[in-house]
Amino acid sequence: MPDSAGERHRAFHDTALRWLPDVTRFARSLTRDEAAADDLVQETFLRAWRHWDTFQTGSDGRAWLFTIARNAWRKQAPRDARLVPVEDDALQVLSDGVGPLSAPDPVLQALTRVDLGPAIRDAIDALPEAFRDVVELVELQQLEYAEAAQVLGIPVGTVRSRLFRARRLLQGALLEHARDAGFATANPSGEQ
Repeated sequence: MPDSAGERHRAFHDTALRWLPDVTRFARSLTRDEAAADDLVQETFLRAWRHWDTFQTGSDGRAWLFTIARNAWRKQAPRDARLVPVEDDALQVLSDGVGPLSAPDPVLQALTRVDLGPAIRDAIDALPEAFRDVVELVELQQLEYAEAAQVLGIPVGTVRSRLFRARRLLQGALLEHARDAGFATANPSGEQ
């Protein structure tokens, strides 16, 4: 049976490993931490390898891997929630590997002020989990509605509904951010 092992390796390599960058991005969106994402990616591909015999040839390998990653994260997240963060600036500096930061550069502050990336990430993070999952899969990972429905185990109509509601919530949060930053002064709906 050496050929079957070789065929299994080839099939796994050709079908699953080609999605490594996508699974890595998805893991980072779930964990919001590079080291934890790397661990999640490793766990995802380990589980995929162990259960490779359950993968149906011709089906969507990317969605299958996303489902494995999401399930692994759901199982790991409650354990991580029990960890107690240490609030000690000296320890934080040591763990970051950097010394105290110098005074901020005014030009850098101005550029940071117009960077919407953190505001968008904060708005996505503030969404209820069901909406955040749909936004992550459809908008950030660019899965089709049917693929996202498969990963989440919900009907396609629910994906569409949650995405519509999530977009409205994001729009409101980002409009509020624009007002706070001084970029928008009037409410477009005319309400005060």
